Amino acid sequence: MTLRRYVQLDVFADRPGAGNPLAVVLDAAGLDDAAMQAIARWTRLPETTFVFAPTRPGASYAVRMFSPRREVPFAGHPSVGTAHVVLEAGLAMPVDGLLMQEGVVGVLPLRVDGDGADRTIAVRTPRATVVKEGDPSGDRLLGAALEGLAPGVLPPALVDGGRRWWVAEVRDEATLRAASPDWDAISALARATESMGVCAYARTPGRDYDLAVRAFVGAPAAFEDAASGAANATLAAWLASRNALPGRDGRYVVSQGREVGYDARLQLRVDPAGDVWSGGHVRTIVTGQIDW
Repeated sequence: MTLRRYVQLDVFADRPGAGNPLAVVLDAAGLDDAAMQAIARWTRLPETTFVFAPTRPGASYAVRMFSPRREVPFAGHPSVGTAHVVLEAGLAMPVDGLLMQEGVVGVLPLRVDGDGADRTIAVRTPRATVVKEGDPSGDRLLGAALEGLAPGVLPPALVDGGRRWWVAEVRDEATLRAASPDWDAISALARATESMGVCAYARTPGRDYDLAVRAFVGAPAAFEDAASGAANATLAAWLASRNALPGRDGRYVVSQGREVGYDARLQLRVDPAGDVWSGGHVRTIVTGQIDW
């Protein structure tokens, strides 16, 4: 019998049940790829992460991330949640406010602010590039995927931030929240453009958040993400490239997940160097051990 510490979390949540669920397995040494994939399939959560001792200079810890179907090179909510668990377990301490996470995409910094229930954690996401802008009227696949989403000011764009997303502005929040996605069309677009799918957003004047976001994943499975740090970071990079960031000083808040039963809040920041930081609060829900 091998017992390993096991934690389940709500990420980007100010209270239990509001955020994106995550499982974290500590003491993961000795687990091979097949075992990690099997555990991730068993948890049935969007992602499960596995924490190892670091191997690269300057790293605080190492992590690998798995969805129920495959290993994930990088994702925002697993990065933020894993850092929270590492801090709670006393496996690492911030240096000058930063943890350094070793993963498939390299060593990424996470900024830690505050303590206890007030603590926020944000990951500096991989640099994103705009692959191309799209015209729904001239692109059959894109037009079908965005049908029913009345466009906003900016054109849709395909942006690559480690994972590719189509980002598409919608005219207003009510239209975005009422939208019923055409999953066949979104899946076809995702496969054809080697992207995750469509990250649709609307500006929200007068709210306590600056954008409402819905992330429609088209491949490898079709579902709506409750709260995606990576999708929102990709969107932030696009808005920054068009000098169209909401909020002030490169900081803004996103509401995501209401349409699938959650109510997440993500805190985005584009720093003066142009790097995007994606984060928020984390709540520990389950602590225990896993026997695998």
